[in-house]
Amino acid sequence: MKRKPRVAVVFGGRSSEHAVSCATAAGVLGAIDREVYDVVPIGITREGQWVLVEDDPTPLRLTAGNTPEVTHTGTEVALPTKVGERRLTTHRPGEAMDTLGEVDVVFPLLHGPYGEDGTLQGMLELADTRYVGSGVLASAAGMDKHYMKVVFAGAGLPVGPYTVIGDAQWHRDRAAAMDAVSALTYPVFVKPCRAGSSMGVTKVDRPEDLEAAVLAAREHDRKVIVEQGIDGREIECAVLQGRGLEPPRTSQPGEIVVESGHGHDFYDFEAKYLDGASVVLSCPADIGPAATEEVRRLAAAAFDSLGCEGLARVDCFVTGDGAVMINEINTMPGFTPTSMYPRMWAESGIDYPQLVDELIQLALGREVGLR
Repeated sequence: MKRKPRVAVVFGGRSSEHAVSCATAAGVLGAIDREVYDVVPIGITREGQWVLVEDDPTPLRLTAGNTPEVTHTGTEVALPTKVGERRLTTHRPGEAMDTLGEVDVVFPLLHGPYGEDGTLQGMLELADTRYVGSGVLASAAGMDKHYMKVVFAGAGLPVGPYTVIGDAQWHRDRAAAMDAVSALTYPVFVKPCRAGSSMGVTKVDRPEDLEAAVLAAREHDRKVIVEQGIDGREIECAVLQGRGLEPPRTSQPGEIVVESGHGHDFYDFEAKYLDGASVVLSCPADIGPAATEEVRRLAAAAFDSLGCEGLARVDCFVTGDGAVMINEINTMPGFTPTSMYPRMWAESGIDYPQLVDELIQLALGREVGLR
């Protein structure tokens, strides 16, 4: 009998989104059909060690009382580094290497730098290992909010006003870097260029608070982007790679409303993951048919402009007059059963286990090498 495809689920990592990655893995591990796939959970510690972990999603769930973390289990794992070699190897200190078996596809569930940004994807490409999600370039550009917007604008897609404060510029002439923000209209949002989950993001209403916000963002990334606040509703759309040569598929758009009275001025980390009472998730978003069609069109166009594969979530703004502009793309969005990406697909006819299966099948069917 032909063996089941073997899926290595990789999560954790060195970025500030380590706990979010663990929460995403909890959802995926709970949804993969063990009758169809063999599953090997692999965690990456905050120090970068790859370790074999228990196939149990429970301790990986992120709640107000539990911040999950990958710790060293004593059994380290190495992925293949040779073209055509698909065997996982393990070893424990003081013991010989052991073969864990072949892996057919990697499901990388890392968020942020050192995982979502093309670094892990490059390692897998070197060994011709199939994996879920976008390749090196799309992952890297999608992680960097600066170059993401450059690509979107180059493709003729609408983006809001912004400026970038690089590390060298910050050290050479801090006053000039701050002055460049004066071309934007307040409020502005100050963000690390290469971080997610709203880590290090500050809404700034007046110039005198700008420097502190930049310093807070620089704790996560020395490259900072300052975006002009858009007077509009934030609408999200989930994108799924087409089958074969079909165009990308888009979900019904969704909207997140942060309710007043809970201490959240915008959709920050606490509102996203810890304070469920403060947000209302609405899908499909009530924005009318014309805006809905435009959000879906722009989401697919953004996906194509970066050359994405597998999945992505595109965040847009819809203004009062119905105009739509792209805020950003996330090539590995939050993927718990209650995250917006799976919820939008559930409203569009693909439930969570089906979605996980679809992504694995797309990855198994992709070519290796240059595409």
